[in-house]
Amino acid sequence: QVQLVESGGGLVQPGGSLRLSCAASGSIRSIYTMGWHRQAPGLQRELVARVTSSGTTKYADSVKGRFTISRDNAKNTIYLQMNSLKPEDTAVYYCYALINGMDYWGKGTLVSASS
Repeated sequence: QVQLVESGGGLVQPGGSLRLSCAASGSIRSIYTMGWHRQAPGLQRELVARVTSSGTTKYADSVKGRFTISRDNAKNTIYLQMNSLKPEDTAVYYCYALINGMDYWGKGTLVSASS
């Protein structure tokens, strides 16, 4: 079985930083895209950032210049460095990955930017 385990969420003041991690484990033959989505209360889940196995990245316009996604293929792990956090970044952040041709999701980690 394949699992995605997220870590690094928490409470931070506006303008602060957090780093999320997501590690994939289990019967993995290939991982193509890995990334992060988020869902705020009352809103739909939206893409935050994603990275392919070759390193191509895509970001939501709302996080460009503030968030950076990176990937360690040897560890099947991705990271999301979030700087200059805003209250509107508050949401549950979900890791996802396309592994062995199937989509997998983590359970989510809460990020809250509030004073």
